[in-house]
Amino acid sequence: MLKAQETGAVVTVTDDTFAALVLAADRPVVVDFWAEWCPPCRAISKSLGELADEFGDRMTVATINTDENPTTTRAYRIMSLPTLLVFRRGELVGSTVGARPKSHLRQALSTHIEP
Repeated sequence: MLKAQETGAVVTVTDDTFAALVLAADRPVVVDFWAEWCPPCRAISKSLGELADEFGDRMTVATINTDENPTTTRAYRIMSLPTLLVFRRGELVGSTVGARPKSHLRQALSTHIEP
């Protein structure tokens, strides 16, 4: 079985590992759909890394390159980048499209963390 992460690390997922690392996760997972050519994607990557440290073992922060993983990208109908999807127990429970300040991301994501 694949293990998602060490505490606070951002996990890279692929079409092959998405089900094991995201859908089968025992804690909430936010997945950042991004691409190398996307400036707003790069703009939020530092904030997501810091939030991964902040959330620790309460939420997994994952990234997936849309150009390299078209199956998952199509399955979730990702049309704009960056797109953040939040999963809990295999269910899609939230989304954010576009670059947002770290404070907005923290607030949006923290609502999906179980107390």
